[in-house]
Amino acid sequence: MEFLWSKIGLIFSPRRLTDRPLWMNAFAQAPSTIIHDEFVRVYFSCRPPPEPNGQFSSYSAFVDLDRRDLTRIVRVADQPILPLGERGTFDEFGTYPVSVIRDGSAMFAYYGGWTRCASVPFDVAIGCARSDDGGRTFRKLGPGPVLSAAPDEPFILSGPKIRRFNDQLHLFYIAGRQWKIHDERPEPIYKIRSAISCNGVDWERLGRDLIPSRIEPDEAQASPDVIRIGDKYHMFFCYRRSANYRGSEGGYRIGYASSTDLIHWKRNDDLAGIAPSDTGWDEQMVSYPHVFEVDGQIYMAYLGNDVGREGFGLAKLERYGLSK
Repeated sequence: MEFLWSKIGLIFSPRRLTDRPLWMNAFAQAPSTIIHDEFVRVYFSCRPPPEPNGQFSSYSAFVDLDRRDLTRIVRVADQPILPLGERGTFDEFGTYPVSVIRDGSAMFAYYGGWTRCASVPFDVAIGCARSDDGGRTFRKLGPGPVLSAAPDEPFILSGPKIRRFNDQLHLFYIAGRQWKIHDERPEPIYKIRSAISCNGVDWERLGRDLIPSRIEPDEAQASPDVIRIGDKYHMFFCYRRSANYRGSEGGYRIGYASSTDLIHWKRNDDLAGIAPSDTGWDEQMVSYPHVFEVDGQIYMAYLGNDVGREGFGLAKLERYGLSK
C-alpha cells in the first residue's frame, strides 16, 4: 500500500493558550485519540518549566476537537488526567506517553512512567490506569507498572500503543537496547516490540524486535501505531539516528511497515507518505505518528520540531493504493 497524506497544519499548542496552567507550559507530545459522539479527544503529554537543576517533569492531559471540524478546539483539560507517582515509584517524575482504549463503559490508559537515575538521565516502565468518567480522569491500577524490565528488555519500556485485534489486546511499545555515549552525554537506543493479553494486566511478550534497522544499526525507533485496513495491518512509527537527532540532521522521520499476522513485518519507509515541510513548525522533523479514523476519513496526528515543543498537528489521508 502506498499512502499520501495532506497536512492540515498545527492544531494545538499550549503556547497559544492565554490562560494555560503552569503544568502545561510547553509541549503537546505523543498524541492519541478516543472518538466521542460530538468530539475527538486527543490525549497528549506536556511539561511545566524546568526545575532549578534543569530537569523536567511530564504530565498527561487532553484537548477535545470538534468531530465535524478537527481544527476547532472545544475543550482543554483543566487538570492532568493522572497524578505523578509517590516518592520512589516508577512514575514519580512523569507520565509520557499515553494510549487509551475503551472496555465497555470504562476506559483504560497505558502510559510511560518516568523515574530519574544516577548514571543515565531516566528510566521508563509502562503503567495502566482506569477511568469511569469518560476519560477525563484516571486512577492507577496500583503503584507499580504492568510491564517493566526483563532479561532481554533491560530498560526504557515506553511508547505504549494499545489496540484490540481479533478479540485480543495488543500492546506495541519500545524497549531499550543500550545507552550510547555521544559528546559525553548518554543517548538511549530503543527498538519496537509487542505483547498480547486477555485481561490487560498480564502480558505475554513476543520477545523479538518487530522492525529492522535501516539508517544505522543503532537506529532508535519509537511510537509504533497500528491500524487495520482490509486484511493487512499497517504500522506507522518514527525513527532517528543515534546522535545529532535534536535538529534536522539525524532527526525523527516517520516510517512504515505492513504485516498480515502482527508478528512478521515488512518495512518500506518510502510508502509512509509524509515528510518534514520546507518551512514551519515541522520543517526539522516529523515524529510520534498516531493514525485514527473518523466518519470514514483516516487522519494522522503527529509532532514536528523539537519532538512536539510547539504542539501537535494533523494530516489527512488523501489516498492509498497498491505501490508500484
